[in-house]
Amino acid sequence: MSVVVITGSAGLIGSEAAAFYAGLGYKVIGIDNNMRQVFFGDEGSTLWNRNRLEQTYQQKYEHQHVDIRDKDSINRIFAKYGTDISLIIHTAAQPSHDWAARDPITDFGVNANGTLNMLEAMRHHCPEAVFLFTSTNKVYGDSPNRLPLIELETRWEIAPDHAYSDGIREDLSVDQNMHSLFGASKLAADILVQEYGRYFNFKTAVFRGGVLSGARQSGVQLHGFINYLMKCAMSRTPYTIFGYKGKQVRDVIHSNDVIAAFHTFYQQPRAGGEVYNLGGGRTSNISMLEAIRLAEEITGEKMNVTYSEQHRAGDHIWYVSSLERFISHYPQWSVRYDVKKIMEEIYAENKARWGVPQ
Repeated sequence: MSVVVITGSAGLIGSEAAAFYAGLGYKVIGIDNNMRQVFFGDEGSTLWNRNRLEQTYQQKYEHQHVDIRDKDSINRIFAKYGTDISLIIHTAAQPSHDWAARDPITDFGVNANGTLNMLEAMRHHCPEAVFLFTSTNKVYGDSPNRLPLIELETRWEIAPDHAYSDGIREDLSVDQNMHSLFGASKLAADILVQEYGRYFNFKTAVFRGGVLSGARQSGVQLHGFINYLMKCAMSRTPYTIFGYKGKQVRDVIHSNDVIAAFHTFYQQPRAGGEVYNLGGGRTSNISMLEAIRLAEEITGEKMNVTYSEQHRAGDHIWYVSSLERFISHYPQWSVRYDVKKIMEEIYAENKARWGVPQ
């Protein structure tokens, strides 16, 4: 029996991974205690997604309501399945800049200490397994804001002759900049995953995500930009832009494309702590102003938008991922969804859930 362990299994990437591997016939152990509801209130709850997985996949999906900070409970799960565990996908996290500043101890405990618990469980119980970690572009802190940026009508763009004109590479410094406390805790986890790969020669990989999106995200104001924007547009909820004239740019990648990258690595794993930037790249990126206009076009509704001059500390003005490194290792993978297709899917699949008039 081949077992896949997934943390954050009721979240966006975790649930997509759980459905994918259960559909392939793997035994999936989902670890998720719905901390997203603690972080963001009822609208952040992922219980609906957990119920969907349990009802759809039944014997193939086993849910464990466990906190990744609980080292003993994590060890019990890993001890039960031992070397049958062939893949660990670690997506559980506290994902918000603002929330981290409210409670840094919980943020670091979940993001850094929780990751260490997972790595140690792998080391003692299934050292041959592949370990995939969803990191974040926030590990680069505000270094991207020092790039030569040009203000255009609806967006910021990087100078066309710059080395990063096709996207930010993994060689951008993570030092001597402001990360936010969230970025710091994720960087600690990121480096731990690299170190277990390099020091122990384990098959670990860090994926530094841009905006990860899709129809099954519980988007909230503090996390889940595209999903939350569409939710506001569809439910006629006021939306606030924070700083940078609304011209800040993000690359957006669909959860299916993320899982495809994970599975590609899993099929041909590399030892030694690989690091990859993973986002929509030049195929799928958008500014906030452009996203609002597109949301209005898709929904047919004029949005109620307000603007705040105060941008979020450590936030990026322009961030587009270079996918060159991952594609050089795995040329069979590519981005299949652009941001328009992602937003159209969110609209189509959430009409009933978000109260859109039929």
